[in-house]
Amino acid sequence: MAKELPQSVLFCCDHNAVRSPMAEGIMKKFYGTGTYVQSVGVKNDLEIDGFSIAVCQELDVELSRHRSRSFDEMEQWGDDLSSFDLVVALSPASQRRALELTRFYHLEVEYWPIMDPTGLGDSREAKLVSYRQSRDQIIDQLTSRWGGPGSHD
Repeated sequence: MAKELPQSVLFCCDHNAVRSPMAEGIMKKFYGTGTYVQSVGVKNDLEIDGFSIAVCQELDVELSRHRSRSFDEMEQWGDDLSSFDLVVALSPASQRRALELTRFYHLEVEYWPIMDPTGLGDSREAKLVSYRQSRDQIIDQLTSRWGGPGSHD
């Protein structure tokens, strides 16, 4: 039995360029627009990763328009962190940052240990294999937490 979806989820990782945008896009694809889903990074120093775009495109998840942003930028742009029901950290650094924020806001923080595929693999195909592994880890976490696609229709 799938757990009920939260009203809002914030995925976070180190740069908001690989894991958290994949999680945001896949969650929107699987569960629709009933849940407000965003993603953020500890830092915003990278653009969306082309390999993330490619492996999500295989699932018809569009990431090419994603714009990376940091926790600080998110707050500056008026997104209220306290309005998120759940923060899912996909890296140790983002988990630390999310837990720091719980001093100021009442946030539920979960840690999903998703492999960082950047820097893995020598060829394009080997890199794609690594990114697919990270994507599939995200899918496994999503479906074990909230059931398969369409389970909340």
